Amino acid sequence: MDERWDREVDVLVVGTGAAGMTAAITAADAGRTVLLVESTDKWGGTTALSGGGLWMPTNPLMAKLGLDDSVDKALTYLQAAIGEAGPASSPQRRRAFVETVPEVYRFLERLGVRWTAAKDYPDYYPDRPGGMTGRGIEAEPFDTRKLGDRFATFRGRESIPAPLKTDDVWLLSRAWSTPSGFLRGARFVLRTLGGLVTGKRLFGIGGALTANLMAILIRQRVELLLETPLRSLVLDESGAVTGAVVGDLRVRATGGVILAAGGFARNTEWRQKYHGIPGYTSAAPGDLGEVIGIAEAAGARLELMDDAWWGLSVPTADHGAQFVLSERSMPFGIIVDGNGERYLNESASYIDVGHAMLERGAGAIPSWLVVDARHRRRYLFNAFLQGTKKLRAAGIVRSAKTLDELAAALDIDPVTLRATVARFNGFARRGVDEDFGRGRTVYDNYYGDPRVKPNPNLGPLEKGPFTAVQLVPGDLGTKGGLLTDADARVLRGDGSAVEGLYAAGNTTASVMGRTYPGPGSTIAPAVVFGYRAGRAASRRIEPA
Repeated sequence: MDERWDREVDVLVVGTGAAGMTAAITAADAGRTVLLVESTDKWGGTTALSGGGLWMPTNPLMAKLGLDDSVDKALTYLQAAIGEAGPASSPQRRRAFVETVPEVYRFLERLGVRWTAAKDYPDYYPDRPGGMTGRGIEAEPFDTRKLGDRFATFRGRESIPAPLKTDDVWLLSRAWSTPSGFLRGARFVLRTLGGLVTGKRLFGIGGALTANLMAILIRQRVELLLETPLRSLVLDESGAVTGAVVGDLRVRATGGVILAAGGFARNTEWRQKYHGIPGYTSAAPGDLGEVIGIAEAAGARLELMDDAWWGLSVPTADHGAQFVLSERSMPFGIIVDGNGERYLNESASYIDVGHAMLERGAGAIPSWLVVDARHRRRYLFNAFLQGTKKLRAAGIVRSAKTLDELAAALDIDPVTLRATVARFNGFARRGVDEDFGRGRTVYDNYYGDPRVKPNPNLGPLEKGPFTAVQLVPGDLGTKGGLLTDADARVLRGDGSAVEGLYAAGNTTASVMGRTYPGPGSTIAPAVVFGYRAGRAASRRIEPA
């Protein structure tokens, strides 16, 4: 070994979310020696805190469910949903993503991941060519006792420590207002109790996926180093990456270095620079963008830095943010800007409502989700699960007996708010939102109340007291980063590859462009391109 190096491995992977762990698993399965490093004191990344879904068109479960999908159909849909979005979402990368889905599905299944379908979750633009329901998958709830000592440093412990599944979420939001919601709630309780009775410590959603992947890495005996951030890349005279400095170690990586350390969602300076806001993110700590900056210094090209996986969030009293999903889509509620006017389809995909708020401008930041008493009584509001006392003290939640009194509390012209509500109430009674089309698609209806007629997403605001909840432009992470090709090789500005350097996940500019085609459009490409990165780096090593 060259005396300049403290360690030598075949593949060095930076980051422990879905992208990094999949890359490490792939390289280890190919017989390569792998070192996996994480900058924080916990592994799992933002994936561990997420919903854990993967948007996987043409996955093998679809055929078992009798769903007709194909590569051409999926690519048609991607074109319809994304359009032209620059080199990050090139035709080559889109095709590589779709064609690799069945392969990576079976690969991880062979190693122990138990997949299940989120069969009721539609694509986010189901009415566009190629759109359909049933492309989402997730890992079955996982017994985290199998992680042994690594459970102590599991980021997923900060999320929901229960066997929650994707299709539970939309039904549990109305568990006490509809029979289907109550039934799903009962099934969730029984699943939880079943785990406890059998001595299991079951985690679902993002925790299930990341725990599954870590269990594989444990079996593969892949070394994991926490609190070991990337300091710099080591390049030879030709500009090829030969290794990296991580923590206090100078590590040679003969196959390559794979960067999968997330984006820059918690880097306030970069958020102001690229997005014009400080950021109200749901991403994990450590999502600071240093890895992107280090790769850029080595010649990497950046793309989509002005975008993120937007949504709307409730700012919390402790300066955090709670992502809002079903709450804004259920009947008996609307979103208004600082003038008391509606400006979006409240039931649209979260990235679309996030873009709409930002495009509306300063007058819409913050906005207000205004609901009547029926919404508060019937539907789960996640931000309220810890109580509303602090939120009310901070002015984030405000209530009043009448709309005029609520308008005064929000410093909104009561005439404008009354007119907005009256117009919306007319739409709700007729079942057609003539302004923004709310409730028009099966995606909108997914987070609706089927008991409310004629449109499950529209219910008039008539019953006081009325409550307003502050909304800000939240996100699930950033969308911009290193430009990569179909094999996850990091590219320079001239289109050439930085030899020996790969990247996947939110460290890269997304193949999904500026939109969000379906449930799990962040994690699925992370897994697919993590797999392709691990495979490509493994192939660079000369046979013995």
